[in-house]
Amino acid sequence: MIIRVLSNLGIESEKIADTGVIATIHGRAPHPCIALRSDTDALEVLEEPTALNQEYISESEGIMHACGHDGHIAMVLGAARALQEMRDRLPGSVRLIFQPAEEQPPGGAARVIAEGGLDGVDTILGMHIFGYIDLGNIAFRPGRFMASSNVFSIKITGKGGHHSTPADCIDPILIAADAIRTITDGVKDILDPARYVLGIGRIHGGAQFNRTPDTVDILGSFRTFDDRDTETIERTIEKTLDTLMETYGKGDTGGVANLPTYDLDVLHGYPVLVNNSAFTNTVGATLMKTFPDVDCDAEPIFGAEDFAFYLEKVPGTYLLLGTLNTQKGIIEGNHSSRFDIDEDVLITGTEILQTIVLDFLNSPETYLQ
Repeated sequence: MIIRVLSNLGIESEKIADTGVIATIHGRAPHPCIALRSDTDALEVLEEPTALNQEYISESEGIMHACGHDGHIAMVLGAARALQEMRDRLPGSVRLIFQPAEEQPPGGAARVIAEGGLDGVDTILGMHIFGYIDLGNIAFRPGRFMASSNVFSIKITGKGGHHSTPADCIDPILIAADAIRTITDGVKDILDPARYVLGIGRIHGGAQFNRTPDTVDILGSFRTFDDRDTETIERTIEKTLDTLMETYGKGDTGGVANLPTYDLDVLHGYPVLVNNSAFTNTVGATLMKTFPDVDCDAEPIFGAEDFAFYLEKVPGTYLLLGTLNTQKGIIEGNHSSRFDIDEDVLITGTEILQTIVLDFLNSPETYLQ
């Protein structure tokens, strides 16, 4: 669909990262070049029928656009149409990036970069529809804006057996419960809660009501705004597990040596998203001339975005655009099975993209200080 729309606008495009699309609007010169990025993926969420979505509810069972990425596609295509119509007057070029797999670490941004999607790009702009901000409000900040995301999995191996003979068992469920409490309290004692979030998403172990299982699996995640805090949390998890293995290994272990044990795996997902200060400050000044509700110093959020990978390569900024409208019943947050958008936001978003692109192409030196 994206390729077809671009073709109808007279814009040549090509696939990238399997299901992504890139294209370039050629102005009078190849540089300066600003990229507009849209993510494209949906979520594995069953969309609930509402009073609003009867005409456009997802037709794919168990899959819906629960995070606004379809809106992002529409806004970038809308900006592309306007910019293509004035291409002969553009003093530079515009790269269009429609990126897959933002929702699934390691993310599609890294593949787009590896396959040349940023080649020739001087700066980049991204924007996300946000269900927690009032319609049309724009929020961002220079510097650290969104958190890193990290997934950890722990497998604790004890010694299974019948509940009637606990002395012959090493209970991995008890160890897991102790680990979760101790890790949570331990990190809280070291770090200010405003600096991180940590949670357990899944615990699995055992199948029989009267049997101690041999293993328990724990799956969780944590997010920070600083790599040093990430390292602190990792060390705390590992130190806690080492201590618990020693604690629960003392005494009667049922004649089994070297138990309990654990396996810990930490997957580092997206890095901290850091908006380039000079670019972002100029974006703020530009937007405040035209748009009424612009927060240039928004609080950082614990959401994570693989747009961070682009910002490690070229200067740019990432914005949030509100779609909350209680009068229309648009009240659900992103990733809800009842998520919806006020489509008036598409016009605002398209205008935001076009405004920044035109100002940047005409005055790149004010953005790239």
